[in-house]
Amino acid sequence: MAISFIVKISGIVGSIILVLFLSLTSPTEIGPLGVLVFFTTLYIVIFSVFSLVWQAFSRFAYKRSVMRRKDYLCSAVLAFGPIMVMMARSFGAINLWTLSLIAVFLILTEFLVYKKA
Repeated sequence: MAISFIVKISGIVGSIILVLFLSLTSPTEIGPLGVLVFFTTLYIVIFSVFSLVWQAFSRFAYKRSVMRRKDYLCSAVLAFGPIMVMMARSFGAINLWTLSLIAVFLILTEFLVYKKA
């Protein structure tokens, strides 16, 4: 129960940091450390949103009210997908081949989490 609370609070704090970050800085003055902070907080926000969606799905589909460790790992893997798409977009390499490779990576990683965790 405490992990769910931490995930929700970190998502709220990360959202506040992202809003402040996007309103107070520009891409030219941010620097490499700022880019790292931006993508890290974006990952935390996406992870908290995906874990809330996963929790709602497991509550309705599996009739479970408590998320397991495996559920958090699955949502952490899924949260990395949008970050990889943004990274490919920043390199200018967004096409069907890149998106299919990202999808294959996510599917294989989810399968690994499902089997090993």
